[in-house]
Amino acid sequence: MTEAPAVTAPDPAPASAPGRGRGRGARVLAVLLVATIAVGAYLWVTTVRWQRSSAEWEEKAHGYAEEVASLRMQLDGASSELEAARDQLSTATARITDLANEKAQLGDENVASQQYLDYQTQVSGAAATVASALGQCVSGQEQLVGYLKDADQYEASDLRRYEEQVNELCADAERANESLQQELRP
Repeated sequence: MTEAPAVTAPDPAPASAPGRGRGRGARVLAVLLVATIAVGAYLWVTTVRWQRSSAEWEEKAHGYAEEVASLRMQLDGASSELEAARDQLSTATARITDLANEKAQLGDENVASQQYLDYQTQVSGAAATVASALGQCVSGQEQLVGYLKDADQYEASDLRRYEEQVNELCADAERANESLQQELRP
């Protein structure tokens, strides 16, 4: 008899190590958890930075708004001063003409003529000085008004300095006008 060959069953495939499938899933979950925490931390840091930046911009905006309000008040004041200077110039010119006419009617024709000529020369010189000073004042204030309309293009300190110069120029003009008015009183 011949012996039948012995058939051996193939060895079963080695079983995977216990917990190996679960280990891979746990690692994926751990990586996802770490990534989620990292993204959350990044978003939190970005939000905090944005809030700080937003607060800084808001503070700057409030500062600029206050400065604009201040400059608008200065513009209104300069406009009022400009109108007052124009009125003074008009009044001074009318008064000079009236007083010159009154003085011309005085005394003897020859004496009056000489007095008139001397007086007219003196008054004309003084009037020219006043008119020139008031004209410079008006021009300075008009230019200041123009600067204040575009105040955001200039430094506030420069605007204040120019305003002080114009105010001094106008004060000089007012003093010259007062001196002329005293000269013209009969």
